Amino acid sequence: MAVTEADVIEVLRPVEDPELHRSIVDLGMVRGVAIDGNVVAVRIALTIAGCPLRNEIQTRVTNAIVALDGLDRVDLDFTVMTDDERAELRQKLHGDPGSTAGTNQGHGHAEGRVIPFADPSSKTRVLLIGSGKGGVGKSSLTANISIALAQRGHKVAVVDADVWGFSIPRMLGVEHTPVQIDQMIVPPEVHGVRCISMGFFVEEDQPVIWRGPMLHKALEQFLTDVFWDEPDFLLVDLPPGTGDIALSLAQFLPRAELYVVTTPQPAAQKVAQRVAFMGRKVNLEVKGVIENMSWFTGDDGKRYDLFGEGGGAELAEQLEVPLLGQVPLVQAMREGSDSGRPIVAIDPECEASLAIRKIAEVIDVELAPTRIYSSGLKML
Repeated sequence: MAVTEADVIEVLRPVEDPELHRSIVDLGMVRGVAIDGNVVAVRIALTIAGCPLRNEIQTRVTNAIVALDGLDRVDLDFTVMTDDERAELRQKLHGDPGSTAGTNQGHGHAEGRVIPFADPSSKTRVLLIGSGKGGVGKSSLTANISIALAQRGHKVAVVDADVWGFSIPRMLGVEHTPVQIDQMIVPPEVHGVRCISMGFFVEEDQPVIWRGPMLHKALEQFLTDVFWDEPDFLLVDLPPGTGDIALSLAQFLPRAELYVVTTPQPAAQKVAQRVAFMGRKVNLEVKGVIENMSWFTGDDGKRYDLFGEGGGAELAEQLEVPLLGQVPLVQAMREGSDSGRPIVAIDPECEASLAIRKIAEVIDVELAPTRIYSSGLKML
């Protein structure tokens, strides 16, 4: 039986745009199908010129069509959506900025914009990863915990809110910048994790010299203008300390959970408790403590407490929250963070990866909220 245009459309329906995770048929990207004997010609409209994932789209479309019997060749032709088509697509996926229209909007507001994660009906758990001081491995843990949660089958996103010391894209190994469709920003994805960072908007070696209001605005845009597509988890890598950004995020994300990272030595533990006290003062729930660089295992198989011991447990006891885990000091973890080869993705069975994956399991299962909300239920 000869292949028909309807046959081609049907096999293309399950093919998703790799950035938007929607059927290319439903997105209106399939613009034409022509069949000449055993040759099928298909025209695909890319969302933007120079689409970084064009080759991936070509592979997915070709593989889907060649599965049909009786075809010898697939010819693909690419075009680009017009400005009006992009605006219509953004409206369909994301709604209007500052409105509750669309599938990804909520009722929380920041300066007139809608923050979907502030809506009580949002199913996204927001995890703020904070520390009292720099140098404790907070960003590296954020990157690896996000991957561990993705490995557990969840949709995961990361906001790199450390606008002065942005490092998440490099640590995750992101290879291309976000794509802008009309007023909507589509974040890049790697290892099952989407991320946005100030690092995409400024040169890596240039300082960000901004006062509070500009930082507040940048965070607002990260939360509202980015197409997050309702992730199960949104991890936020906070800058060290208790400054403007932490306070803005507490305002933007009142339902967020705060996790405190420390190292074993008393000096780090004493400083780390300040971010926990700050969180409680602004009504953020402190959920647990993570101790990093807990020990080093030498070639002789012995553990060496290079930074002392007990700081994480003592801090957890003071805060009356659980110590979620202790992550050992592993050279490959540091090297992976520098080279964009995160340890949990590259070597999931190593000592550090096992500890991080266990922490992700505790966050996912043991600390999961018990409250169940339904927007369809109303009091009479």
